[in-house]
Amino acid sequence: MAPKQKQKKKSSRGKKSPKPILAASEEMEPVNMESMGHPEIYPLVLTTKTQEIFNCRIDEDVTDEQPYKLINKEDIFEDLRNRAAVSDFHPVKKIVQEYPGNELLLVYDKDFKYGLNFYLIGTEEGKENYLNPPEVPEEQEEYKEHIPEDVYVYKPPVSKPWVSLGSEKEIEEESVMESTKQITYMISQKRSEFGAPVKFSDQNASSVKDAYIECTAYPDKNFTLKQFEKDVGMQVIPQIKDISTQTECVEIALQQNEIMNTFIDDWKYLAEEEGTFGDKTDTHLKEYQSFTDLHSPTEKMITCVSWHPTIYGLIAVSVAVRLSFEDRVYFSGKLLLQPSLILFWSFSDPIHPQLMLESPDDIFCFKFCPSDPNIIAGGCINGQIVLWDITAHADRIENIKAGGSRSKKATLKPMFLLEPESNKEAMYIRHCAVSSIESGHKKAITDIHWLSDTFEINRMGSVFENRSGICCQLVTCSADCTICFWDIRPQKLLTPQTTEKKKEESIEIPFDVPSTFLHLDLSWKPLSKIRLSKGETSLDHCPTRISLNEDHLKTLTQSKTVKAEEMNPYHNLESGMANLLKPIDDFCTKFFVGTEDGEVIYTDWKMEKDPETGRLMPKKPVSIHTIHDGTVHTVQRSPFYNDIILTVGGWNVAIWKEGVMTGPLLQSCCAPKMYTSGHWSLTRPGVFYIGREDGNIDIWDLLEKTHEPAQSQNICITMITYIKPWIFSAKQQFIAIADYYGTLHILEIPWTLSHPSTNEMTSVNYYFEREVKHLEYVEQRKNIREQEKKEMELETEKKKTKTYQKSKEQMEAELKMDYESYLELEKTVLINLGLLKVTEKGSYVDVV
Repeated sequence: MAPKQKQKKKSSRGKKSPKPILAASEEMEPVNMESMGHPEIYPLVLTTKTQEIFNCRIDEDVTDEQPYKLINKEDIFEDLRNRAAVSDFHPVKKIVQEYPGNELLLVYDKDFKYGLNFYLIGTEEGKENYLNPPEVPEEQEEYKEHIPEDVYVYKPPVSKPWVSLGSEKEIEEESVMESTKQITYMISQKRSEFGAPVKFSDQNASSVKDAYIECTAYPDKNFTLKQFEKDVGMQVIPQIKDISTQTECVEIALQQNEIMNTFIDDWKYLAEEEGTFGDKTDTHLKEYQSFTDLHSPTEKMITCVSWHPTIYGLIAVSVAVRLSFEDRVYFSGKLLLQPSLILFWSFSDPIHPQLMLESPDDIFCFKFCPSDPNIIAGGCINGQIVLWDITAHADRIENIKAGGSRSKKATLKPMFLLEPESNKEAMYIRHCAVSSIESGHKKAITDIHWLSDTFEINRMGSVFENRSGICCQLVTCSADCTICFWDIRPQKLLTPQTTEKKKEESIEIPFDVPSTFLHLDLSWKPLSKIRLSKGETSLDHCPTRISLNEDHLKTLTQSKTVKAEEMNPYHNLESGMANLLKPIDDFCTKFFVGTEDGEVIYTDWKMEKDPETGRLMPKKPVSIHTIHDGTVHTVQRSPFYNDIILTVGGWNVAIWKEGVMTGPLLQSCCAPKMYTSGHWSLTRPGVFYIGREDGNIDIWDLLEKTHEPAQSQNICITMITYIKPWIFSAKQQFIAIADYYGTLHILEIPWTLSHPSTNEMTSVNYYFEREVKHLEYVEQRKNIREQEKKEMELETEKKKTKTYQKSKEQMEAELKMDYESYLELEKTVLINLGLLKVTEKGSYVDVV
């Protein structure tokens, strides 16, 4: 048998077999169930072919009633010789060779108790115990029935190599180590001087210099200090008095019923209060989604953000190239080849924009029309105003929330797997009209607002009733120190044009451009222009943000959308203002302006005629306060209080009240980083969000803290350029935060920052009223101090140049007294000189 085995191994070497038989040293060690307390059991996997060879087919040869089979030892050896390593008994080859008997017991493991479908018993003792199990007393069998199957089996610990998880560093940090090297002194002495006799003697201290040191007593100054001031708190306590009166209980009960509601559920209000302030852990903004333009070839930043008023999850952003003025001029040729866009992003597709609005230059601000969200107005960096009409694409963007193309773009792909032409699915929409370059702003437009649909103004700034019922006018401010009012309706022509001129001026309209505002294209001029001059100097104020008195009406008119079957009122605009309009006399025409120098100006947009030249001139500002030490980035009215204004700029934040000209109600201290944007909370009166240049957002809560932010959270690694919150439902609110690198972050506002507490609006209003009283008191004390200072100066001047109005007799009496005193002085001088002597009778005799 041995020679045949060697011959077989040689033949196997000659053939290129993919599964050679392992050598004796490389044979697999058989796996037994020693860890489960059965070292004689070896699990096996028997294939269907092996089961047919050994007649141990499942459910035929081996069943639940007879799950075992006795296999001859020589049959296993024959299978190992025929199939070698392919044999299913190859893992237990060593066990079979060492088995003392001729027949091995193979057991079918139906429940996979040991992990495989069969197991082999490798000892004679184990085979006998399985075939002839020892008799167990009935008491012991009953006890086994109560024992659970998964009995814990003790496993002795096995030594393993130590894996470092950083604990040794913590031990080293906690252990005390010597930071500096210790200084060692060695004092030596001659050996011959050890044990020498010593003799001490007295010595005179005065004979030797520095022989002793005297410690004399001196008075301690700490015990001689006298206390001149001391802070003592006093409280007046009324004396206790026992007073008894007769009251009518029924009358008091009736008064209480009239004053308060007796049917109110106090427990319900307590639960609301607890739910508002109970969960203090959920106070941070949670990341919901982010948008980035992956197909933009240049580095761009987000300049303005605006949520769509009626469609859920649709948000528009304007992007601009991150270049300075000098670099923009240098690369102007390349920038002309790249489109300036407003991108529409949807929650259903975070990679591909849904719409792209083209403009002649980079957009720095834009707004949806409150009367029709399909009309959009934006301000360019070159001073032009652009109008878009996306009515033709309204169905496309409305179907986004229904998931029209969500299945196509739902899976996020890496950048290298994106198709180069996949962004063509977004529609490029051209603008309808652009304002005239010669008549408009000369520099970048920094802010734009739609006037409310309840009023309109003329070129003098007078306010009239708006009969059309839609927003027809705009107001813009620019870095060229001007504020312009625009009207989108066609202007009335003073002289009728001939048909020949009309033919010459007719322009072919591209098929993809709506003709809604064709009458304004390249000929649109401002209705009124206001220049904010600084008075005596030739310089002007440079406005960056404005806030009108009717800003809060924009949120109320967002629900007024035009239905598909109705006629769009902007497609049939009447020319100019009506001749007979009802003026609104009690309308406030004053507004707030934030400037580039950090000034907050309160002025009027009404014009007045100059008495000398007869020209229309803007009125002088009502008040000017230089509070911010940098450019004002936000001027916004509170959505809850129309007379409360938030301004953000430079290193601080300020809150103003319209009508209070003495100063801001709240002025924060300097922040660690400059502020770049801000916005009021839409649901909590005392909360507003402030963006910083380091990528953090400060959340202010006036009910919690008024001197510093309630909390600060990091959003990105670069400057935050714009903040815009949005209410989706009573349970879900979002806030859009744009950064300098062109990424739009959508975060979910937590419950504590979105749901107001009980009587929060009243509490915040009381805080503002208290601050107004404080400003009035400070102003009164300031006036008193100035008056006292003037009186003290007048008194000092009176003392210096004081002339008394006296009568003629008083003046003669004073002159007589002066003359007599002079005579007395003259006599005393002559007597002292010896020129005059006094006689015994008291008369004076001259000495010759």
